[in-house]
Amino acid sequence: MQKRVPITGDSTLCSTCMLGHVCLPVGMPAEDIDKLSTLVRERVRVEKGRTLYTLGDELDAVYGVRSGSIKTQIERAEGQLQITGFHLPGELVGMDGMLEGHHMSTAVALEDTEMCVIRLADLDRIASHVPALQPQFRRFMSKEIIRSQHMLLTVGSLRSEQRLAAFLLNLSQRLAMLGYSANEFVLRMSREDLGNYLGLTLETVSRLFSRFAREDMIRINQREVEILDMPRLKKLIGQDS
Repeated sequence: MQKRVPITGDSTLCSTCMLGHVCLPVGMPAEDIDKLSTLVRERVRVEKGRTLYTLGDELDAVYGVRSGSIKTQIERAEGQLQITGFHLPGELVGMDGMLEGHHMSTAVALEDTEMCVIRLADLDRIASHVPALQPQFRRFMSKEIIRSQHMLLTVGSLRSEQRLAAFLLNLSQRLAMLGYSANEFVLRMSREDLGNYLGLTLETVSRLFSRFAREDMIRINQREVEILDMPRLKKLIGQDS
């Protein structure tokens, strides 16, 4: 069971949160950001490997990753799990179920993770007082659609080595936006999870990591990755350096 944490102190307010430049408040007027403090009034701590919510659960809130990371997954018709996304601090999860009123995926913590809880009842209550809030949610929903389209393109049209290169570059960009190193990071997901997400076998993922390291594009030590040649990775997927 997730641990509920009441919000107290200025350090927990949206207006002072270190993720304000990437999360819900980004681009909002200062007076509207202050009002978000009445929207986010609790947090949830989820231990590594535990679920935040499960496919089919009633949707009464969406969640913002405050620290840690989350994977979302669905169960395919044949009973196998399909990972649909890896979510980092500043990103929202649970929005895919807002139309149906129940969660369309299961969210699992990749590490000990803390989530900000945005109750839908509170969202409806303050929306009329914060004009910028609904456009912000539309922006996040648009980002989710674009991410899904990008994933379909990656799995459907790219070769196996291009899929892994595209993933590493995307993760690098997202971490850089958070203020972390774009070249050195730790993969919080297992290689098996990564292969599931990219439509590759575990053996293929391991072989590609070894190849990228042998060709001096990356250096890897278990889950620690250092990108040594960003231009070559970009060239591999047809991007200009």
